[in-house]
Amino acid sequence: MDRDMEMKQSKFNRICVFCGSSPGKKGSYKDAAIELGKELVSRKIDLVYGGGSIGLMGLVSQAVYNGGRHVIGVIPKTLMPREITGETVGEVKAVAGMHQRKAEMARHSDAFIALPGGYGTLEELLEVIAWAQLGIHDKPVGLLNVDGYYNSLLSFIDKAVEEGFVSPSARHIIVSAPTARDLVKKLEDYIPCHERAASKLNWEMEQLGYPTKCDITR
Repeated sequence: MDRDMEMKQSKFNRICVFCGSSPGKKGSYKDAAIELGKELVSRKIDLVYGGGSIGLMGLVSQAVYNGGRHVIGVIPKTLMPREITGETVGEVKAVAGMHQRKAEMARHSDAFIALPGGYGTLEELLEVIAWAQLGIHDKPVGLLNVDGYYNSLLSFIDKAVEEGFVSPSARHIIVSAPTARDLVKKLEDYIPCHERAASKLNWEMEQLGYPTKCDITR
């Protein structure tokens, strides 16, 4: 039976993907971005991402768009010139700055996936992990660990657990897998098991440009 025929409808409507605005030096990174885009299409999942058409961002968004799924690109107005980000496909949401961008991406998404990337990708990834730990959301967070790209980050987090800075249960907030298909399946099966730092947290974040908790909680 064709794989697409046997694929069940995902419980996710939209997944937010964090990734590099560079393609990276290895072809496997580009292949993984395209594979992830096709995996989202096969599961009828729409994409939320940081906008633009350069690097891995462009590859994953184009794959989802070409597959007929909706794409939302959230981009700060200062990064909108084409020489910075290229031409964004799908729907474009212009926001005032980086804080609002992250909150808007989170608000529209049911889960998060990080492809390989640099400082920006890490910053976005770690913030949504911290939000989960605090109880601001309960959406699953996944690392697409292409060719072991995130092995050193995972080792660092394991070290933080060992040294008492991250609880063993909070370590399980991070889901990782080497392929898009395996990762999305793990995200589908994810059940939060950590003790939230403030389970009844009602964090008003308007001063940072974020929506309130109710706007970004599933």
